[in-house]
Amino acid sequence: MLNGDVDNYAELSEAEALVLPPEVTCDAKVIPTLWRRAMTGSSTDPAGAFRETVAHGGFGGDSCHHHRGPRRGELALRGSGQALYVGIADDAFIVASEPYGVVEETSTYLRLDGETPSDPDNPTATRGQVVSIRSDSVGSAESIARYSYDGTELPVGEDDLTVAEITTRDIDRGDFPHFLLKEVTDAPHSFRTTLRGRLIEQDGTWNVTIPEASLPAAIVGRLADGSIQRVLVIGQGTAAVAGQSLAGFLTELLVDTDVRVSALPATELSGFSMRADMSDALVVAISQSGTTTDTNRTVDLVRSRGAAVIAIVNRRGSDLTDKADGVLYTADGRDVEMSVASTKAFYSQVAAGMLLAYGIAAQIPGARSAQAPTEQKVLAAIADLPSLMEEVLSTRSAIAEAAAAHAPSRRYWALVGNGVNQIAARELRIKLSELCYKSIACDATEDKKHIDLSAEPMILVCAAGLTGSTADDVAKEVAIFAAHKAAPIVIASRSARAFDAGLAVLEVPDTHARLGFVLATMVGHLFGYEAALAIDAQAAPLRRARAAIDESVAEVDLTSEGEPVDGADILERLQPLLSECMSDWSRRLAAGSYNGQLEAATAVELSSLFRDAIGFAPLDGYEIEMGRAGTPGRVLDDLTEALGHAIDELTRPVDAIKHQAKTVTVGISRSDESLLTVALVDAAIRTGAGRELLPYATLRTLAELDPAVVSVIGHTRYRLDGGEDLSTATLEVVGRGGVGAELRSRPRPDPRLRGTKALVARERELMVAAGRSDGRHVVIVPEVQNRIPVGLVLLHVELADHLPAATACRSCRATDVDTRRQDAVTETEDELDDAYLLEAQPMLDLLTVPILDLADR
Repeated sequence: MLNGDVDNYAELSEAEALVLPPEVTCDAKVIPTLWRRAMTGSSTDPAGAFRETVAHGGFGGDSCHHHRGPRRGELALRGSGQALYVGIADDAFIVASEPYGVVEETSTYLRLDGETPSDPDNPTATRGQVVSIRSDSVGSAESIARYSYDGTELPVGEDDLTVAEITTRDIDRGDFPHFLLKEVTDAPHSFRTTLRGRLIEQDGTWNVTIPEASLPAAIVGRLADGSIQRVLVIGQGTAAVAGQSLAGFLTELLVDTDVRVSALPATELSGFSMRADMSDALVVAISQSGTTTDTNRTVDLVRSRGAAVIAIVNRRGSDLTDKADGVLYTADGRDVEMSVASTKAFYSQVAAGMLLAYGIAAQIPGARSAQAPTEQKVLAAIADLPSLMEEVLSTRSAIAEAAAAHAPSRRYWALVGNGVNQIAARELRIKLSELCYKSIACDATEDKKHIDLSAEPMILVCAAGLTGSTADDVAKEVAIFAAHKAAPIVIASRSARAFDAGLAVLEVPDTHARLGFVLATMVGHLFGYEAALAIDAQAAPLRRARAAIDESVAEVDLTSEGEPVDGADILERLQPLLSECMSDWSRRLAAGSYNGQLEAATAVELSSLFRDAIGFAPLDGYEIEMGRAGTPGRVLDDLTEALGHAIDELTRPVDAIKHQAKTVTVGISRSDESLLTVALVDAAIRTGAGRELLPYATLRTLAELDPAVVSVIGHTRYRLDGGEDLSTATLEVVGRGGVGAELRSRPRPDPRLRGTKALVARERELMVAAGRSDGRHVVIVPEVQNRIPVGLVLLHVELADHLPAATACRSCRATDVDTRRQDAVTETEDELDDAYLLEAQPMLDLLTVPILDLADR
């Protein structure tokens, strides 16, 4: 039994020379194969073999059970953003990817840590954890054995266990048929709770108050002094769309400043927009759960480059809250979202984003103030939004009528919007795609007529808050849609002009033009829910037919007592009911109700088998059509199978969609992971320097310098005390190794920060040097936290004597020697014979001798 999330099937198969059936397409099947291979002898320890097996993978979570250890299970987790929880009940273990999965049986659980090093003296050895659970000793921490991936034991104590803050009451859907409907209905409350204590009216004036825990003083200072020049809002899926709302609001407020604002998926930032130095950036990361792998990994990357990070997140104690400098919780930080298609989280993320936009703008000179008359109107409208959202909920019956009338019969769907309504359109594209299993286009309203109207799609037009000429233009577009036999359904404000060409107009209350998209989104969420129910209801006659067949066969199995069963008798008893179901099916089919969802081959096959089953056509026709002899039993079997196919194509379970988005935890790794495998980088980390204290620029420099280093023969690690004022800073030795343990350290008699160490700390850049007294080669590496130097790692190294020109050039570039050397030589010479210089000079000289001296050579 295994649940694997690492998408490295091909790599594992190739590396291990596995020959697997074509049906095996992921490592969830590969890892058990490798585990079985590791169990080569009867004395082999299953736990040890499992650790050896999962170490082949990259990032992910695995759970396995082996027949040699029937009373124990093996679990493994490695990677940022992953989640695996082991609930400890009195008589059982409950393993889940969310705390929600364990709370029904127990409130106590152990969370596996797949990212943070457990041993500060050897951080790379313990990245990722493996756990063995034994059914013969459940009920306490002692029943769990925990190890690092290298086999180091990590004992589990009572302090490692967590008591859940949520209960089954928090995940009870009450009288609602689906969690999704409950959470859409809860959205006004979530929005209102997010505003509580942060948007305050006093003497007729609205004020936004963001606590320091959400907007720390250090970030406020960087915003005020202009050192932050970019605000990047990131997320994935719905969170990324909510981020576009925050970016739009902040852009309005900062229009008269030089600060740039953009919203983009986290993967786009980490993949294409990273810089070596991101100290000029504030990144706002949005996540419902706080465990979104792609978002968390990107946060790790930007922090290592000096960016400040504020998180907007729903769940307290989640991974993202630990990574961020400040956290703004949506609602109360425990507003449990259970439906796979996250809904109320979107509204509370939008609310939090609006407030944070005002909070950030208040710190930037020249930004528009929240006290400006225009912004006071917006803030008043934000405060009123929850009540307007409740009004929208009261129109659910009209929304359901429109969804049932137009959604099921249309094969192609589309979303369009203008201005901020494009935010609503993008969010609804996600939800309708998830709920109704549709690939849905999303365009600016005016673009649609240039793209794919020939498909005659159902088009949901988000037009809430539009007035004047813009509304008139959208009305013309709606008329064009209708003229091309599309099915436009318009979401518009109550006082807007009439959209006469729309097949249906779904009204929302009037609000500020910058906020209408929130109400349009709520209409769209309800529309998607009702559309999914309408599509699912189309399978009703087919479900009745299949249930009747299953019941009849079950009754025969109970009464036949092993005697042969006459299929003709069963079919004859079923024919009245099947005839009724076929009549219902045929009527809907003729009306075109199934055109939008059912495959043509499925419909043809089912119609034919219905006719065969109820006797409209002789069984001779079955034999001609199917190519095999027709018998009542065979017809019944084929009809049952065809009914199953049709029901599968029509079923929309709402809360358990085919794409279980919340369980997909595989995410980006990005190239930074490869840096950690470089020998010189690994040596620096193994001194005890936390990975989070080594900025990306430092890691990259170490990697480029690596070819010049033959070996690392020792280290001395210092803690630097003094904060930003380095003039009075002091050093204290906190770790030694190799030859570093044998050398006298200057800080003991004189702890002042001075010399080359002071230069490295002040510049926050790595330096290669040779000791004045002993001539030893050293690499001095700064440790930096929040742009403040907090320590130094001094690596004692042996440098290569000479290297090929290309390799030497790369190592020189690492310390910026390359460019300065060329500038110094070409000041007096026409050209530089770089290959001659690089190959003729010892590496120590190239890295440490003053530039002008090198130029003279």
